Amino acid sequence: MRSHRVWLECHVNSSPDTGVFQRLGARVHRLRLWVIAAWLLAAVLSVPALLQVTDVLKVGGFSHDGLEAAQVRATLEKELNAPPVTLIINFHSDTLTTDDPAFDRQVREALSGLERMPEVVKPIGYHTYSPSQVSRDKHTAFEIVGLRVSPEESQNFMPEVKRRLKQTDLTMYVGGAPAFYADIERTSQSDLQRAELIAFPVALVVLVFVFGSVIGAAVPVAVGGFSVVVVLALVSLIGRVTDLSIFALNVATMLGLGLAVDYALFLTSRFREELEHRPVGEAVEHTVGRAGRAVFFSGLTVLIGLGGLVTFEFMFLRSIGIVGGIVVFVSLLAALTLLPAILGVIGHRIENFRPPIALRSTTSFWAPLARWVMAHPLRTLAPTLALIVLLGLPFTNVRLSSPDPSILPSGLDSRIAFDQLKREFSPGNLAPILVTVRAQGQITAPENLEALYALSREVRRQPGVTGVASIVDLDPRLTLGQYKLLYRNRDDIPDLYAQAALRASTAEHVTLMQVNTAYLWNDERSAAIVDRLRATDLPNGLSLQVGGGTAEVNDVIAEMYGEFPRALVLIIVATYLVLLAMLGSVLLPLKAILMNTLSILASYGALVWIFQEGNLDWLFRFQPLGFVDTSLPILMFCTLFGLSMDYEVFLLSRIKEEWERTGDNTASVAIGLERSGKIITSAALLVVVVGLAFVSAEIILVKALGLGVAIAVFLDATLVRALLVPATMRLLGEWNWWAPSFVRRRLEAVQLGE
Repeated sequence: MRSHRVWLECHVNSSPDTGVFQRLGARVHRLRLWVIAAWLLAAVLSVPALLQVTDVLKVGGFSHDGLEAAQVRATLEKELNAPPVTLIINFHSDTLTTDDPAFDRQVREALSGLERMPEVVKPIGYHTYSPSQVSRDKHTAFEIVGLRVSPEESQNFMPEVKRRLKQTDLTMYVGGAPAFYADIERTSQSDLQRAELIAFPVALVVLVFVFGSVIGAAVPVAVGGFSVVVVLALVSLIGRVTDLSIFALNVATMLGLGLAVDYALFLTSRFREELEHRPVGEAVEHTVGRAGRAVFFSGLTVLIGLGGLVTFEFMFLRSIGIVGGIVVFVSLLAALTLLPAILGVIGHRIENFRPPIALRSTTSFWAPLARWVMAHPLRTLAPTLALIVLLGLPFTNVRLSSPDPSILPSGLDSRIAFDQLKREFSPGNLAPILVTVRAQGQITAPENLEALYALSREVRRQPGVTGVASIVDLDPRLTLGQYKLLYRNRDDIPDLYAQAALRASTAEHVTLMQVNTAYLWNDERSAAIVDRLRATDLPNGLSLQVGGGTAEVNDVIAEMYGEFPRALVLIIVATYLVLLAMLGSVLLPLKAILMNTLSILASYGALVWIFQEGNLDWLFRFQPLGFVDTSLPILMFCTLFGLSMDYEVFLLSRIKEEWERTGDNTASVAIGLERSGKIITSAALLVVVVGLAFVSAEIILVKALGLGVAIAVFLDATLVRALLVPATMRLLGEWNWWAPSFVRRRLEAVQLGE
C-alpha cells in the first residue's frame, strides 16, 4: 500500500486546480444570459415537433422478421394471399341465437358499410367455419375481417372502421390487433398526461421540503421541464427517420424528468455548499468542476445501460435505447449548461421564500449512521444482504410471456372483445398454431399428400390438441386414397368445398395446417406442442415452419434472452471502464456492479410477487396477469443499471474527494456518506415519485415499469448506498483504492482522472 500512498500524494499534488469541467463552469457563468436565452429559444422551437410526437411513434415492435413465427406470417401473406392484419368483431344477443335468421341479417347489415372499404378483405363469417366461430350457447359469434394494411398503420383505420359499422340490436365489440393497437396508443397518451400532472407538482413539493426554499426547489423542476420539452421534440424528429415505439414516450418522460431533476438536485446542493465560502462566480465554477464531473460520469453509466437496448433486434427495446440516449444527452447538457447559468443569475436568492417546514439539515441522522456503519460493518452487511436476497427470491418462479389485450383497462372495446372470446369460446380457437409445410415440387403430389396425412393424424393424437384443419382434414370420413383422387388434378377439383379450401390454404409448393389446442397461446402447454411440432421430421424433402401466437411467444423469449448476454457483457465491461477511469481503482467498479445487480434483482422479485402472483392488486388497481412481460426484466435491467449507478457515482465521488484529501479510508467513507446521504436519498425520492406517478397508468406494462423503477431506486438509495456500500468499503479498507502500477500509469498518461 505504501507505493499507492506515494502515487496518491503525487496525483493530488500534481492535479491542476482548474479542470475541463471547472473551465466549463467559468465559461457558462460568463455567458449565463446567452445560455438561458438559447435554451428558451430551443424550447419554443421544440413546441411544433412536440405536438406531433404521438403521430410518428409506432405500436408493436415485439417481434422481427428473423423469427420463425414471423417467417410463417410472411409466407401466409406473400404466397397464400392472407391479409397482414385481422379484426375480430364479436356479435352477441341475449335473446337471438346464431340459428335465427334475424341474427344473421343484423350481422350482415352491421358489416355492409365495412365491406365497401378498399382495404377490407371479404369477412370470414361464422357460417364458413361454424361451429368454431359460434359460442357453445349460440348467443355469440365472431366475424374475421382482414385489412390489407401494415400492422403499424392498422390502428389508423380504426376510426373509419367504427364509423362504417352500423349499429343493430346486436351487441357489438371490435377486437383484434388494429383495435388493440389503437387502444394502446390512446391509453398511452392519457397515461402520460396523468403521470405528468402528478409528477411535476409532487416533485416540486418534495424539493421545497428538501431544499427549504421555493426558489431552490423551482430550479431543478424548471431544468427538468426544459429537458422533457426538448427531449420529446427530438423524439418526434428522430421518429420520422427510424421506427420508435409508442412506449418510448412514457420512458422518455419518466427518465427525462427523473434524470434532469436528479442532476439538478446534485449540482444545486453543491452550489449552496460552495456559496457559503465563495462568491457566486467561483461557486458556479467549483460546482461544475466537482459535482459536474460526477454528473458527467453518472450520465455515461446511464447511457451505457440504455445503450445495451440498442443492440437488440426488437424495435420496442431498440427504440427505448435510442430515446434513452436522447434523454441522457439532453439531461447532461441541461445540467452542465442551463443549470449553472440559472444558478449564476439567481446567486444568493436561491435561499429565498423558505417554507415553515423544511428538511434543511439531516446531519443528526447521517453522521451517527455513518459512524455506526464504520464501527459495525459485518453487523450491517449480513442482515442487509440477507434481506435483499429474500426480496429477490420470488423471481426464481418467474413466468415470462408476451403482452395481450389483458394489459389494457377492462372498459375498452378491444379488451372487452378479448375477454368475451376467452369466456365464450375454446381458448385454442383464439390463436391457433399455424404450420406451413413446404415441398420442392407440387405440395398436392401423391407422396406429399401421404406425408401431410400422416402428419395431421400424428398431430391430432397429441395431448391438448382439439382439432386440425388442412387440405387432408376436410371430412373425417375421407381416406388417404380419396384425398389423392380428389387432388389428382388441382385445376379441376369436382368438390366445391375442397376447391375453396385448397384455394384458401395452399399455393403450388406450400400449404397451411391449422392446429387448435385446448389452451391459450401463452400457456406453457401450448408452447410444448409448438416445440414438438418443430422437432418433427418429414420425408420426401418436405419442411415445416410453425407460427401463430404461441410460436411467436416462444420465439420472442428465446431471441430476447439469447441476445441479452451480449448486452449484459457490453454494459458491465463499459461501466467498469468508465468507473475505473473515474475512481482509479480496480475493485470499486466491481463492487459497484455487484451492488447495482442486487437492487435490481430485489425489484424483479417484487414484480413477480405483485404482477404475476397478484399480491396488492387492490392497491395498484390491476388484474393479475399470471406472468411477467418478456421484455420487462431486460428493460428494467438496462434502465435501472445506469440509473442506480447514479447514486453510486454521487457517493463514491464524494468519498474519493475525502480520500484524496486525507488518505484515511474509514474517515473518507464516513464523511462521504454523511455529506452525500441527504442528496442521494432526496434524488432517489424524486425518482420514486416520478416512478409512482406512472403507477397510475392504465396499461399494466407501464404500471409495472413505473413501480419497478420506484422499488429498485428506493432499495438502492436506502439499503444499498446507505448500508451495503459503506460497510463493504469499510471492510476492504485501503484495498478500495488499489490499482496495478500499469493501470495507474495509463490513467496518468491519458489524464482520465482529470
